[in-house]
Amino acid sequence: MSNTIQTLNTIVPIEKAPTAAPATEKKNIDPVQADYEQGKRFLESGNLSQGAITLHNALLGYEEKGDKAGIANACNQLGHACFAKGDFVGAENHYQRAWELCKEFDDPMSMKALAQRFIEVYRSTKEYDKAVDFCLDLLDEASKNNDPRATVGVLENMAAIYIEAGDTLKAADAYRTVASIHRNFKHKSIAESFEQKAKDLETGA
Repeated sequence: MSNTIQTLNTIVPIEKAPTAAPATEKKNIDPVQADYEQGKRFLESGNLSQGAITLHNALLGYEEKGDKAGIANACNQLGHACFAKGDFVGAENHYQRAWELCKEFDDPMSMKALAQRFIEVYRSTKEYDKAVDFCLDLLDEASKNNDPRATVGVLENMAAIYIEAGDTLKAADAYRTVASIHRNFKHKSIAESFEQKAKDLETGA
């Protein structure tokens, strides 16, 4: 399942599509998939309302067909549309439905992408504990995969969330952990910069 809005240059715009396509080719076009792709194009161009309407039509079509993968993708994109419009409750609901389906599919990559989306939603609604919970899940996954780059990225995100929540001590701890990881890889100057960030937070600088 894609976690980003597909870029325009990867899709042939409607007005540039071949005008003399054989009748058999036209018949093979899935109208539900066409709605889904068009909805993503609307989102990419900033037409959020039309994108949401078109993606909702695609969702109804996927539901009628019993296409769970299609439902998950449509919900994911509708979550993006809601988030962009500031409808965080709607975004959470759509992402949650996509999450449950991806869990059913045992699709960890899509769940990881959705976790990032949930973090954005909960930061926007100031539900920082929920945002941190998803960060901890991502941190655990990064640890299992022995992925220091991902670990550092999650810890930096957690530090930012703690700062927004006013918990500077936890933010400082996160920065110190980032510093220790960089120091292990002999990134001395980067490690020192994060240690300084931790000190600044503790002293209120």
